Amino acid sequence: MQAVILAGGYGTRITEESAIRPKPMVEIGPEPILWHIMKGYAHHGITDFIVACGYKGNYIKEYFSRMYINESDITFDLKRNTLEIHRSRVEPWRVTCVDTGLQSMTGGRLRRVREHLEGGTFCMTYGDGVSSIDITAEIAFHRASGRLATLAAVQAPGRFGAFTLGPEQTDIRRFHEKPEGDGAWINGGFFVLEPGVFDYIDHDQVVWERDPLQQLAHEGQLNAYRHSAFWHPMDTLRDKHVLEDLWSRGEAPWKIWDN
Repeated sequence: MQAVILAGGYGTRITEESAIRPKPMVEIGPEPILWHIMKGYAHHGITDFIVACGYKGNYIKEYFSRMYINESDITFDLKRNTLEIHRSRVEPWRVTCVDTGLQSMTGGRLRRVREHLEGGTFCMTYGDGVSSIDITAEIAFHRASGRLATLAAVQAPGRFGAFTLGPEQTDIRRFHEKPEGDGAWINGGFFVLEPGVFDYIDHDQVVWERDPLQQLAHEGQLNAYRHSAFWHPMDTLRDKHVLEDLWSRGEAPWKIWDN
């Protein structure tokens, strides 16, 4: 299975960091938050990533290039103009970085990576939030439902898209983008999707969290996988400090991998 990570936004609420690099490249500990997200997916066996780049996307491409070089033993034969890799300690990942445009919205970015998907069920999340979510269990839940889309339902202050749960507490009946108030079930990302969701995105300016999710909810095609354990976005500098503190103390709940 593949995982799409949206990593092209401007990060306007954390400009102290995003002015010089894209938000997914802001470090938590020694590695960018993008790496933390990918490590979580890899723990569940998903190691084929498509990164939807945009703003300062060259930083993301250069990061993986440096990772490949720095974590390998290499012979540079300058006379013959060749390079030989002897031993590599890099993560066993396949990473495709796609330029999805500077002005594309979230739905548009997803639409632009479609050609790199191999077909069938895939994962998708935002490049600025970490969680201890059980991806394997969420995928099983999604497949059992037979619906087109599943999102991670989390509880946090009302800064994100919230929705109303139906009688079964797993079917979403109504979706609202960024309501006021606290305590609602909200969109925590970590989606599991079917290729049919692309029928709801027809141009670059489509915001995934608006018309597509609202229409999927209206048609009974949107699931809520409830995750009541750790989830935290990195929207602001304060969020970064919270995550950095957890990591530095060895108490990062999203670190579900062994090494």
